[in-house]
Amino acid sequence: MEILCWLLLAAIFIVMEIVSLGLTTIWFAGGAFVAAIAGLVGANLIIQILCFIVVSVVLLMVTRPIALKYLDAKTEKTNAEALIGQNAVVISGINNIEGTGQARVNGMEWTARASEDSVVIAEGETVRIVDIQGVKLIVETL
Repeated sequence: MEILCWLLLAAIFIVMEIVSLGLTTIWFAGGAFVAAIAGLVGANLIIQILCFIVVSVVLLMVTRPIALKYLDAKTEKTNAEALIGQNAVVISGINNIEGTGQARVNGMEWTARASEDSVVIAEGETVRIVDIQGVKLIVETL
């Protein structure tokens, strides 16, 4: 009976992973599967629970960072994230202390601020976008 419970638990974790796609429960499905195998070979419930915990934690700690690295590399940046690293043209001088500055990128005007408060960037200069904070471009001179 315990083996069926572990297999059912593994199936539930797999379904949860399919629904969420967040790499959050697949590791526990692996732990439940190993616990079911331990029950199949005759291990008592305490050993099965320990197998579940140990395997789940090991899978989580070892494989999650690797999986996230490869999955994140294939994620395409969209909307404002895609602007980071692009160049923009300053259309109104940027001065953080005075709270002024605008830049145009891809035909759209944005409020712009320099990455360092001491830097003043003149109108007409080309800058690189290093970050976006709210609706403001954070830029630096080329």
